[in-house]
Amino acid sequence: MTTPTQGIHHVTCIASDPQENLDFWVETLGLRLVKRSINQDDPSTYHFFFADAEGNPGTSMTFFPWENMSSGKVGTGQVSRTAFRVPEGSLDYWEERFDEYGVEYGDRIERFGETVLPFEDPDGLPVELVEVEIPDDDPTVPWTEFVPEENAIRGFHSVTLWLADPPQTKDLLETMGFEEVGTEQTEGDVAGDERTRFAAAGSVGKYVDIVPTIESGRQGHGTVHHVAFQTPTDEDQSAMRKAVQSKGLRPTPQINRHWFRSVYFREFGGVLFELATSDPGYDSDEPLSDLGGRLVLPGKFEGQREQIEAGLTDVTVPRAESAEADD
Repeated sequence: MTTPTQGIHHVTCIASDPQENLDFWVETLGLRLVKRSINQDDPSTYHFFFADAEGNPGTSMTFFPWENMSSGKVGTGQVSRTAFRVPEGSLDYWEERFDEYGVEYGDRIERFGETVLPFEDPDGLPVELVEVEIPDDDPTVPWTEFVPEENAIRGFHSVTLWLADPPQTKDLLETMGFEEVGTEQTEGDVAGDERTRFAAAGSVGKYVDIVPTIESGRQGHGTVHHVAFQTPTDEDQSAMRKAVQSKGLRPTPQINRHWFRSVYFREFGGVLFELATSDPGYDSDEPLSDLGGRLVLPGKFEGQREQIEAGLTDVTVPRAESAEADD
């Protein structure tokens, strides 16, 4: 039996300037840098992981700051929007904060009965905040160094996939444990005229929306590299891998990513999907209190530290006390 995914595990994107990326996602948006590392397939670039206070599954937005890559364009075969949950009534706070920090944002829209605030990060990556009721037993832990708890981001809400031919992907999502829960006309979206929502059983990152489009795109700064889904244990992941394979797709063998174990495949529309385990977790090699405090080089890369550090741009992680001093 295949254990259904609970939803999104993490989303990985492409950035340009690493310092600008850190400043925006830590100070402006108030997410915690839970891991400062390198791209294990390209150790010449950083890999930043931003999440809730404890780096829980379903909360981490990660980035490869490939400084020499050109700007991307969102189009078919991509994750076109990444949405985060925020507590009900907090969008006024976020609009004021975006005004203060010079963040480009759009008008609020209503989608499936929820209020959505679209905005962009410094590379033009399309992001959204969605107001939801946060239950008392919610598994996320807000990080409050820059943003108060009552307004803090509480993990993923959803991703939107732009696809030229959605039916096979819809079937794949159902195989992974998502259920189709509704369709409505798109609003505030340049592509397609119909949005279909699929929901997983979990409480964080539970939604995947599909919008049909033939809008052309290209990978680069300001685009999503891949989206990972939760397969908490090796057994869950192995079963899901077999289920995906039975659909005619070609998932990779399991790859050890140090903080989780991963399987990758491109779904029928071209979006790169990942299956990721819950363990060992971001605190497996750093104390919880020190997450993101140093450059972590997993496995064989530690022996190349001097060479790797020499090739990376110097960065400073934003701290609340530093921001207050600047004021």
